Amino acid sequence: MTETQNERTLLVGCQLSNKSDTLFESSMKELAALTKTAQGTPVMEVTQKRERIHPATLIGKGKVEEIRALIEEIEIDLVIVNHELTPSQMRNLAEALEVKVIDRTQLILDIFAQRAKSREGKLQVELAQLEYLLPRLSGQGAQLSRLGGGIGTRGPGETKLETDRRHIRNRITDIKNQLKTVASHRQRYRERRKSNQAFQIALVGYTNAGKSTWFNVLTDSDAYQEDQLFATLDPMTRKMKLPSGMLTLLTDTVGFIQDLPTGLVAAFRSTLEEVTEADLIVHMVDVADPNRDKHQETVNKLLKELGADKIPMLTVFNKNDLQHEALTDYQTLSVSALRTGDNKKMLNTIEEMVKSSMVPYHILVSPEQGKLLSELQRLTILEERHWMEEDHVYRCKGYAHPTLPIYDRIRPLIMQGDTDDE
Repeated sequence: MTETQNERTLLVGCQLSNKSDTLFESSMKELAALTKTAQGTPVMEVTQKRERIHPATLIGKGKVEEIRALIEEIEIDLVIVNHELTPSQMRNLAEALEVKVIDRTQLILDIFAQRAKSREGKLQVELAQLEYLLPRLSGQGAQLSRLGGGIGTRGPGETKLETDRRHIRNRITDIKNQLKTVASHRQRYRERRKSNQAFQIALVGYTNAGKSTWFNVLTDSDAYQEDQLFATLDPMTRKMKLPSGMLTLLTDTVGFIQDLPTGLVAAFRSTLEEVTEADLIVHMVDVADPNRDKHQETVNKLLKELGADKIPMLTVFNKNDLQHEALTDYQTLSVSALRTGDNKKMLNTIEEMVKSSMVPYHILVSPEQGKLLSELQRLTILEERHWMEEDHVYRCKGYAHPTLPIYDRIRPLIMQGDTDDE
């Protein structure tokens, strides 16, 4: 089925004195990329520098008039403001411009509504949209009934928005209860994964840094990957085998973004909870992006907010096929998913990082303990397995993670050199 024609969009930015030109330009570029991801067509951008935002319309009166004239001249369907608007600012701008006006938050919510696939993802999107819309409902009846679809209207849908506040509050309570159930299921699933003794690795990074591409390469899977912002929304977990044969679980997570509205961070906390459960974080950075340092800062700040800043982290500079300057400042891994051999380089480096968080073991295992032998191969980094003919035992040397159940099983063997079955 063919999509309706993309909406012709005018982007509006207000640069306050505390934001540098580079950062502001980067934020406007990001807004254009977000608009394309939401299937809009950015036609033009209008910006204004101000000491402080105008309480009624965010931008000045003269600028509002200028935008109004432009809308008529170049036939604009939608205005997107690179700022979170208050309910009154949105109402005033929509009345003054006589065209649909949405803000950055609504745009991001719209993309999330398109991208969410799992039941939890869809519930999270609906909750965030309803909480965003609730204070904006008063006096919007006529405007809402005129929206007629397009960017900023997907998700809960018009009919829900036109019902009274009580209905929406009830729906919010209902979604929160459903999410508690889903969250407890997820928690049980995570506990089961832990009891299955799997070492967990989370892929994090700024949106469009190449996480899903590497997730597919490393796990031989087919997660959705596209040169778009927020290509991944629902976390996906797959098995990943390290060069030594050890099996780990790799999780692809939603991309981080600068100025992510606080409501969204809260709404998608459970999506990012996967990160806090990880034994190792692989932070993917798009090295070809001129704002990569700011992107890294954004990710590190959000990880700290999530309480994941103490987890060991490997930083990977991705897309180095697009980057020509030498990266002498960075003591880290630099790769491209398009280059043959970088897959091996990535896996070897991850294994070294995993190994650095483990403790060495040297144990003797009898041939009757076949299950233990296969677990050592699968759940630890087994570097040596040597059959000792005289003693009729296997000498096994390697590294095990102290938090995994396998370590508790082999610890008595390390301490006592005991080869009897437990």
